Amino acid sequence: MYTAQGTLDKTRQVDQYIPLVRRLAHHLIAKLPASVQIDDLIQAGLIGLMDAISRFEEGQGAQFETYASQRIRGAMLDELRQADWMPRGVRQAQRKIENATAKAEQKLGRTASEAEIAEVLGMPLSEYQDLLFESRGAQLVYYDDYAEDGDGEGYLDRQMGGDEEANPLGMLGDQRFRSALIGAIEDLPEREKMLMGLYYEQELNFREIAAVLGVTESRVCQLHTQAINRLRAKMREH
Repeated sequence: MYTAQGTLDKTRQVDQYIPLVRRLAHHLIAKLPASVQIDDLIQAGLIGLMDAISRFEEGQGAQFETYASQRIRGAMLDELRQADWMPRGVRQAQRKIENATAKAEQKLGRTASEAEIAEVLGMPLSEYQDLLFESRGAQLVYYDDYAEDGDGEGYLDRQMGGDEEANPLGMLGDQRFRSALIGAIEDLPEREKMLMGLYYEQELNFREIAAVLGVTESRVCQLHTQAINRLRAKMREH
């Protein structure tokens, strides 16, 4: 990776790690609404990659790919923050689905099917599935859930820092929360549970998961949104 003069060949490094940028972008885009363009994430990621190349110092105990991944993700998050990535309407739709899921499962005493949740919402199943797809970008934990102003804004700003007491990562370290979350995941319908494992543990993107499950990529998106809203409904008390 060095030139004849003994300096780092940055062009070769950029070319080598472009697949890493694309992989991180495709993994992140699955969590975001349709208004976010994959090319914008990749462009931001490339800026993060070049920044990583310029700043990385050998011998600091970190592998370059690990360091670069952090800088690339950070650059993508900065781009999303500046672009106000989640419209208020998308957040409202997610809340609507979450509330209907909680109501249906409380009434039934078990995991509700999509058709049963759609019935609570008073809409046909196909319309409900369209709503799931349109409201993709659901997160299990929102920073604004713990914000004092309660205005539903600034999720990414709070993700990049903030008060330790309002940090959901701290909540994930709480054993009771972890145990409840594990139990909630175990209660998911089998296909949704498999999807969560493929996405969050094995880090497959939605296109790859669609091939594994034998469904369309848009259907994977619907199932992911549904699974997240089931978990949020069950984890409300935490």
